[in-house]
Amino acid sequence: MSTYHENLKNIETIRLREIQKELPSFLAEFFRGIAQTTSTKTRLGYAYDLRIFFRYLFEEHRTLGGIEPTRLTVESLNEITSDDIDCFMEYLSYYIRPDYENPENGAELHNDEKGKSRKLAAIRSMFKFFYKKKKVAANPATIVETPKIHDKQIVRLDVNEMADFLDAVESGGKLSDHQKVYHERTKKRDLAITTLLLGTGMRVSECVGINIKDIDFKNYAIKIIRKGGNEVFLYFGDEVQTALQEYLEERQNAITKEENEDALFLSSQGKRITVRAVQNLVKKYALGVTMKKISPHKLRSTFGTNLYQETGDIYLVADTLGHADVNTTKKHYAEIEDQRRRKAASFIKLRKD
Repeated sequence: MSTYHENLKNIETIRLREIQKELPSFLAEFFRGIAQTTSTKTRLGYAYDLRIFFRYLFEEHRTLGGIEPTRLTVESLNEITSDDIDCFMEYLSYYIRPDYENPENGAELHNDEKGKSRKLAAIRSMFKFFYKKKKVAANPATIVETPKIHDKQIVRLDVNEMADFLDAVESGGKLSDHQKVYHERTKKRDLAITTLLLGTGMRVSECVGINIKDIDFKNYAIKIIRKGGNEVFLYFGDEVQTALQEYLEERQNAITKEENEDALFLSSQGKRITVRAVQNLVKKYALGVTMKKISPHKLRSTFGTNLYQETGDIYLVADTLGHADVNTTKKHYAEIEDQRRRKAASFIKLRKD
């Protein structure tokens, strides 16, 4: 039987093949070429972004305009300059995604700095691949400036909000009458999920992929699959242990679909719970507790903040959160670092009282 992560890769692979039908045929070589160094999710993301790029060329390019992307050849890339890519970056600020069957239904879209950077990364990867293969004369993407990404304030729950949030999950007191009807059936599951996210800092995708056998109560550990496919153990405390055990007692009586019988967290239909479902339940409980927009990722930020404030060890935080580069962690927690530096100044006395 395929695991959750294997099934996810299969779904992403099938979707990638579907998107490729809308792209130039020479890109099949590109996706095969990077298959050993990238995940299926990364390649699928590249496919989506390159589809937008080639649609832009179809609509706007001075020489490639009007030529269907599927008719382009690898030599067509020689027609693209760094100025063309710069214009594409500007275009991404606001554009209308066409609906060719119903032109009046085109969707208005915007990209922030992160969205533009991701699309530029896909274009750079494509040109780098074919330039290395000597199938294009130049690599114009290398001289296009990466959009400056402005750091945003970390959104997280403070200590009181965290307690109120978990109380809301357990009691259902902040829910609407309609939501309360279902709360009694799901509260132990929901409390186990939210306590686990807050107590370990794992990603929501890692959470939904957990199987029952991945939990080691003896060692207070849980096995997860990181984004890159590596298996790691995260360790949890007593509160997480209690929430998981109480949920598992209830979970034993759940009716499950055969392919989901090993899944730890189940939907009301007996299937493995989805990332979207977890996102929705976190949002639902947070609405009655705080004005902040809380998502599973914000619970992850809450854990990272608490861990850093308690230990002051940025490398421990990076390792626990699964950041490949500690600079990513430093960037996210620069605000806390600044608070620590401000506090340090209060310890220094230049003159005795």
